[in-house]
Amino acid sequence: MNISDLNKLTKALEFAADKHKFQKRKGETPPPYINHPIQLLHLLTDVGQVEDVDVLCAAVLHDTVEDTATQPSEIERLFGKRVCQIVMECTDDKCLPSMVRKRLQVTHAAEKSHGAKLVKLADKICNIRDILDAPPAHWNKERRMAYLNWSDEVVTQVKGTNEALEELFYTHLQNGKAALDS
Repeated sequence: MNISDLNKLTKALEFAADKHKFQKRKGETPPPYINHPIQLLHLLTDVGQVEDVDVLCAAVLHDTVEDTATQPSEIERLFGKRVCQIVMECTDDKCLPSMVRKRLQVTHAAEKSHGAKLVKLADKICNIRDILDAPPAHWNKERRMAYLNWSDEVVTQVKGTNEALEELFYTHLQNGKAALDS
């Protein structure tokens, strides 16, 4: 990765930190939201060995359009068309009911670009970790198990994207199901 790529990634991190500055993750003691995109970045680089700066920037920015007042045109202007495309492939339409959004993630996952599949895979790993380690207080075992099962459906659609990330996902999935079944 060259200095230009590092600058672009740093700019994406700063942008995401600003956009998510008042947000927290779900959980009993919710951490700052920016920790989530940073965790995706770490998974993609450390486990997945991803070096594509556009994919890494999109991972950092993947929730900005969905969860903040960020417009796609802003992402494209600041980070380029490809980053914007990947972000939008990972963005749910919040106008739709939750169950419809979940079903669409499953039915459209296989059609996504390779970059979007990488981001989606890292996102599911991070979300499973959070749900198992520090679940929202109102999420009972059944709801957590339903999330694990749904995540499995999504990841099944992107198999063959990155062996190391998929192996980590399935390790967390199996461990999570075993813990919830006990």
